[in-house]
Amino acid sequence: MAQLLSEKDPLALHIRQLARCGNLPHAVILSGTGDRPAAGRYLAAALLCQSGGERPCMACPACRKVAQDIHPDVITVRESDRRELAVDTVRALRQDVYIRPNEGARKVYLFADCGQLNERDQNVLLKIVEEGPPYAAFIFCAESAAALLPTIRSRCVELKLRGEDDAQPSDRALELCRAFAGGELLPVAELLVSLENGRIKREQLQSLLEDAWRIAAQALLLRAGKAPAPGAPDEAAAAMSRGLSGARLQKLTDCLRYYAEECRCNVGPGHVLGALIAQWETILG
Repeated sequence: MAQLLSEKDPLALHIRQLARCGNLPHAVILSGTGDRPAAGRYLAAALLCQSGGERPCMACPACRKVAQDIHPDVITVRESDRRELAVDTVRALRQDVYIRPNEGARKVYLFADCGQLNERDQNVLLKIVEEGPPYAAFIFCAESAAALLPTIRSRCVELKLRGEDDAQPSDRALELCRAFAGGELLPVAELLVSLENGRIKREQLQSLLEDAWRIAAQALLLRAGKAPAPGAPDEAAAAMSRGLSGARLQKLTDCLRYYAEECRCNVGPGHVLGALIAQWETILG
């Protein structure tokens, strides 16, 4: 049986939240420390899951086949005996992508080691990532997103695995979530303005908003009466769950997700922070 991401992993929670909201992207970069191919297979299971509820359910035929590494619509792209992929392999993939899935609604290409993708390969792949058929999905596993060309990165959503040293949310993210839990505009605005005055970098802001997004997702689970994952920031999530209505919390979670993804583009932190203040004011109504 193939190794999959643990159900208790923070990224697993994040993937399930994306699936729950119907926001699973068609092109993903899995970066960071940990077993990236295992995370890729977990994401593939979420994309192919046949359950009408939580995805991946790991119980339906599609999920079981992904777990057993026998699903015909999950294609792992890796050559263990070569330093780089053969150009014929990439060209064949470009043709294969237009053959419809065998069983599922999606056809998932898992690039288990993006270190094997040279610039030529990535340029060949770019067109199908950008303009491929709607059923095609691409998962790129890389220690850092910088292993991929900017043209590929701009068409993907980056999801990060976290090792033991960086699994906990930052103090700033916890502080921000406590401010949101108060349900008032001024404390949040003051905190976000202080981040801009401190000249926070775009990458730092992305990490902060991703942490806050995960905490907000935990708060949604608490409001639904579900236990948070082990190691989750219970105190901050509980404060948000108590302090915000379900509707406000859902809107805030979506908002944090959106602006975390915006930070992957070439936008200024000040623009994102200003827009986030405006959106928070709208959420408070």
